[in-house]
Parts: sequence; C-alpha cells; structure tokens
Amino acid sequence: MQTAVVKAINELLANKEPFLSTLQKNIDTIFNEESDNDTDELDSKLEELQIELLKQAKSKNDYDNVADEIYRLREMKQNSLVENAEREGKRQRIAEMTAFLNEQSHELEEYDEQLVRRLIEKVTIRDDRIEVEFKSGVKIEEMI
Repeated sequence: MQTAVVKAINELLANKEPFLSTLQKNIDTIFNEESDNDTDELDSKLEELQIELLKQAKSKNDYDNVADEIYRLREMKQNSLVENAEREGKRQRIAEMTAFLNEQSHELEEYDEQLVRRLIEKVTIRDDRIEVEFKSGVKIEEMI
C-alpha cells in the first residue's frame, strides 16, 4: 500500500500543472460559495429578543414565541459558524496542497508518513486498484 501511495504522489508531482489548475478551480468554487456568514446581524437580533423576553417575563405575558425565535436564531448562528469553519478548512487544505506542489521539484523516493498525513485524506483499497484521495479533493487510482 505504501508503494501505491508513493506512486500516486509521484504521479501528482509529474503532472502537477493539471492538478494546480484543478486546485485553482476548487479555490474559485470555494470563494464563489456564499462568503463566510457574518453572525453580527444574528447577534443583534438575539440581543433584541432577549430584551423582549425579559420584558414579556416581567409583565407575566406569554413569551413562548420569543423564546422559540431565540432558539431558532441560536441554531442558525451555530450552523453559520460551522459552515465558516468548514470553508476555512477547505481553503487551508487547498493552499497546503498548492504550496507542496509548487515546492516539489523531484519525485519521492520513499514513503514519508508525515507527508502522507499532510496530503492524503483517505486510501480506499479495491479488488484491483487502490484509490488515493488527497485532502484537496484530487483522486488518483493505482492498479494493484
């Protein structure tokens, strides 16, 4: 398996121009997705609703609707934060892969565990081939 991973990395290095092009497309796609969600507006609305909740509770009015809206906005904020973190993770992985490809001028001669952990997302073993998926999203198949 280590030999197949080294071959996949070397194939990537030998043909890095098409992969750099793919990485650039991936970068463009990520930046064209909705930009990172700003949670300031949600925070302002939450603050307003919390004040409203206190007013309703003090006057012994029904505040279920206000409380439900607070929970809904908190969930929206949490989802936004998670999406932002996922996008940032993608950006970072693609930037690392691009830097690696630009720095490498020769093929790997032996398996490097640290490099593999930096570059490879997963390795899938099939009956007749091994599929190496890089963290950038690029996949290379090596026949067994």
